[in-house]
Amino acid sequence: MGFLEQTIWKWLDTPPKDPFYEKSPKLLATPSRSSISRFSLPSESSSASSSATSIASASSFWMSPAKSRWSPTKYLPSTVRNAVSKRQLAFLLCLLLAFIVWIVPPPASWNRNVVHLTVPQEPSNPYQVYQPTMHEKKKHRPDPVQWLKHNSNNRYAVSATTNILNSVPIYGQVSTKPRAALISLVRNSELSGLLQSMRQLEYQWNRKYHYPWIFFNDEPFTDEFKATDGSALQAATQNLTAAQCYYETIPKPHWSLPTWIDEGRFMNSLEYLGAIGVGKGWMISYRHMCRWNSGFFYKHPRLKDYDWYWRVEPDVHFYCDIDYDVFRFMRDNNMKYGFNMNILDDARSFPSLWSRTRSFINAHPELIHPEADLDWLLDPHNSGDYNNCQFFSNFEVGDLNWFRGEANERYFDWLDKGGGFYYERFGDAPIHTLSVSMFVPKSEIWYFRDIGYQHDINRHCPSQSSHRCSCEPTTIDENFYKLVPLESPQKKPDDTCIRQFLGGPWLNKKPGWSQEGERLFGGDGYHGYELTGLE
Repeated sequence: MGFLEQTIWKWLDTPPKDPFYEKSPKLLATPSRSSISRFSLPSESSSASSSATSIASASSFWMSPAKSRWSPTKYLPSTVRNAVSKRQLAFLLCLLLAFIVWIVPPPASWNRNVVHLTVPQEPSNPYQVYQPTMHEKKKHRPDPVQWLKHNSNNRYAVSATTNILNSVPIYGQVSTKPRAALISLVRNSELSGLLQSMRQLEYQWNRKYHYPWIFFNDEPFTDEFKATDGSALQAATQNLTAAQCYYETIPKPHWSLPTWIDEGRFMNSLEYLGAIGVGKGWMISYRHMCRWNSGFFYKHPRLKDYDWYWRVEPDVHFYCDIDYDVFRFMRDNNMKYGFNMNILDDARSFPSLWSRTRSFINAHPELIHPEADLDWLLDPHNSGDYNNCQFFSNFEVGDLNWFRGEANERYFDWLDKGGGFYYERFGDAPIHTLSVSMFVPKSEIWYFRDIGYQHDINRHCPSQSSHRCSCEPTTIDENFYKLVPLESPQKKPDDTCIRQFLGGPWLNKKPGWSQEGERLFGGDGYHGYELTGLE
């Protein structure tokens, strides 16, 4: 160890001042005269005086106390001085200096070369709430916007850290988890498509909430589909979720031709609708599916212990992270039905649907809800007939108890006995739309604008959502008439379906714009609105 290292080590390793020196400094500093004479050299008589002088000088040096160098511990109380080493004191001084630098504002001259960063403004509508305009509002109606503010950020996620505050209800909501399930009607051959849908919805939402999956099939599921024994690991539904999966077979009476249907007339209908190009109009199984989705799915024994459902189709996409419990949202805000696309359907598949619906309304006016709004479904420029708008039921969240209610059940039975599912091609989407609009007020129907979704050619993506969605934002009119073939002669309404449902400012047009003028220059006549849904 070199001299410098020894010096630094000695300084850092110096113990507190010896208390013994304070008490008896001279005991250590004053030697005896015999010890002085022992180290004195013999001298002649001529140098006796100089020797005496040297001895006196040496005695004076040893008798005087040594000068102590400055120490930071000098000004500390003795109790602290004896307990704190120089190394510890230096560390405390460094902390004090750092604290002073932190709290003292810099000189004004330091701010001359400041780089100013532009902070993006918060979205004007962060929860993408698009509520319809209603003429009357109840004073004690739940506020969905406030609910979202207090219950987003995965407040009720099962995988989140346990927090006692999560069990405290807000705004009168119930703290227990809803009795809800994700349901899917799927064939064994659609396994790969269903796995794709499950992966995305699990990743975007259900891995945080663990709601069970219930799969329905008109025939028994194969072992490969279930894969509960670990086989076909990459192609197993149960292996894609931490929630429970159930595999149910649809009862035969719910998936077969009713006894009151004329088979000859039915076969003629299949041939005719297939010839004119109505989508899937020639498929018998598609007729069974529309009928089951319209009036039988909620009657299945497996769903008797559930209150809510979310319908999931094979081969669909979920593009956005969903940071709240969708089922809690529906329940706490008294919602009965939720959708995220409102588009036109091909009117050639259900030509008698509206006439049968009007006859039902005339026969049972007492079942129509006092706050029901059917105006948005009627075209004033087409004799007040049904405008063929529908909630796209491939994505829907609903209240099973409402579907089991008297009004919806009697309406379905009315249509079913008329044979429209087989003589024509009644779809579950327009039937759900008409039923919800007749028996539910608009305030209990929710537009899930915030959930990005795609089914086949129809795609929906919210605006201001690049931080949580992997899709390009679409306007609210994006899918308006994609299901209507070019060869269809049906008359389109003056406004898009979703705008008629929302009403109010969503119907406002740009000054000087006209639908005829846009079509004259090759447009479709639906690009003159002031609001697009991308704001």
